[in-house]
Amino acid sequence: MASRERLAADLPSESGRRPWHVLYTRRAVAVDVLAALAAGAIGSLVPLSRSSVETRIIVTLALPVLYVLAVLLAHGYERRYLGTTANEYRAVVRAALGLVATAAGLSWLLHAEFTRGLVVTVTPALLLLGLSARHLLRRRLLARRMAGRDTARTLVIGDVRTVGPMIRQLRRAQGAGMEVVGACVSGIVAGTDRSSLVEGVPVFGYPEEAMEAISLLEAEVVAVSSDPELSGSGLRRLAWSLEERKVDLVIAPGLFEVAGPRLSIRPTAGMPLLHVERPAMSGARRVCKRVVDVCAAGAFLLLTLPVTIVIALLIRWDSPGPVIFRQTRVGAKGKTFNMLKFRTMCTDAEKQRAELLALQAADAGNDILFKMRRDPRVTRVGRVLRRFSVDEAPQLVNVLRGEMSLVGPRPPLPEEVARYEPDAARRLHVQPGLTGLWQVSGRSDLPWDESLRLDLWYVDNWSLVLDLQILTRTLRAVLKGQGAY
Repeated sequence: MASRERLAADLPSESGRRPWHVLYTRRAVAVDVLAALAAGAIGSLVPLSRSSVETRIIVTLALPVLYVLAVLLAHGYERRYLGTTANEYRAVVRAALGLVATAAGLSWLLHAEFTRGLVVTVTPALLLLGLSARHLLRRRLLARRMAGRDTARTLVIGDVRTVGPMIRQLRRAQGAGMEVVGACVSGIVAGTDRSSLVEGVPVFGYPEEAMEAISLLEAEVVAVSSDPELSGSGLRRLAWSLEERKVDLVIAPGLFEVAGPRLSIRPTAGMPLLHVERPAMSGARRVCKRVVDVCAAGAFLLLTLPVTIVIALLIRWDSPGPVIFRQTRVGAKGKTFNMLKFRTMCTDAEKQRAELLALQAADAGNDILFKMRRDPRVTRVGRVLRRFSVDEAPQLVNVLRGEMSLVGPRPPLPEEVARYEPDAARRLHVQPGLTGLWQVSGRSDLPWDESLRLDLWYVDNWSLVLDLQILTRTLRAVLKGQGAY
């Protein structure tokens, strides 16, 4: 095992720094107060039914205090939710709606007539301003974490076979803010290169030496990967020791692709069992997703009708051929449909495709999906449309038809499906989407394995909140034009 003193000397000293969550919490409280003040001011400018000026002033001044208290009760300031999970947004929504319910109850009990004005003016403003403030705060935190700041020094503990993948996962998710500074690993062979480094992270001993490594590294978080030797009483004693040192403990259950909402702890026969719920895209939630798809797609088609006409004229002016390109794609449950796009290539593009397959290896963005960064078949107007994904707009018609959804896995070609392995076929359990996690995570620049991992994660962890987050991130990805060709 390499010298602990030498390895520790190579690590930057962080002694005396203030934990990131302390400053983030203070800022969260500040933006929540400002959002509530602004919402109260908006409500005071709109005549409240049977309310005097004094009542409006009281509501405006009391709202920040009540709102912060409501967010606190909704766990909106808990460290485990700050900066990463959607629970932070859910806390804002629950707090705002909770205030409305409380105001309605007090109005009925005290016979005060201000509920109608509160619901109509203050509640929407509080929701919009509260969510926007938290979003901007999280964006700032993410930018700081991408720059290597506001992170928690993390020690990874586990078996040599599972520690490496966990370190890679944590490095990939920089937004989580877990900076791996060391590892305590079992199953390594002394005297080899792996005995001093794992994935470039210095090894500070075996799992039983974790407490010494925590003190040496000033670790704030201990992450335990799947390790059959570290369970039961050993893991319980580790948790007790970390509790005394005020160090957080996170444990990977080995289900890397299942998100928190589907996981719950259920004590059975004195044992805490991890229960995995079935995917949620069924029943009423599926109907709700369909309603959102139809309303949003219909509204967007009407709003962009003038732009659509201009694009159609430019396509006809640039090259001969139809404006709309139809292509057979595979949808949910393996059903095929004609996907619509603005034509961005020459009319004989499909005939030239076979000739270009040989060139794809030298100019490909994906091993399975046929994509070329410099495809000679693309027209001048088509190149611009592709860069900003405007060519995908006609797929809103597919959404209205029920063949696609606004958010979902990418609709594959039949020949791509024919090459699918069994795991990849699970992508077809849901309707394909106009956008998805692949769209906001690199688009065609992603390798096939990563694209598949993101699609499978979406299928297993779908929610309306996730759809909203993806749609918001899609706008930024489209404006940047990264990975589109």
